[in-house]
Amino acid sequence: MQLNLERPDYTWYLRGADGTHALVNERQISSSFAIAPEALIEDWPVTDAKAMTPGDLAPLIALQPELIVLGTGARQTFPAPAVLHACLSQGIGIEVMDNAAAARTYSVLAGEGRKVVAGFLFPL
Repeated sequence: MQLNLERPDYTWYLRGADGTHALVNERQISSSFAIAPEALIEDWPVTDAKAMTPGDLAPLIALQPELIVLGTGARQTFPAPAVLHACLSQGIGIEVMDNAAAARTYSVLAGEGRKVVAGFLFPL
């Protein structure tokens, strides 16, 4: 059986993530970042979900998503309620999960053509 890598029809695709790095297109990234089908925000300065503030979501919200998927590292860690409220008060959904689950969720939603942004946290 022959296997072929099928590339999506959008610019930035995520091939996987865990608690230490992610594979975006053909690049390995090991610092926190955000991704949307047509945007990549490298060196997003957030490394700890518990220390997040609502302002930390500004670059993600600026991409005008209908949903933000927040990968919080090797384990699911919820940010403060004010962070979640920053999205929900603007009609933007937010889902919090570990990086591996966030990568799978982002890939499915982006493949469906949804307006999704995913943020991935990696500790320093």
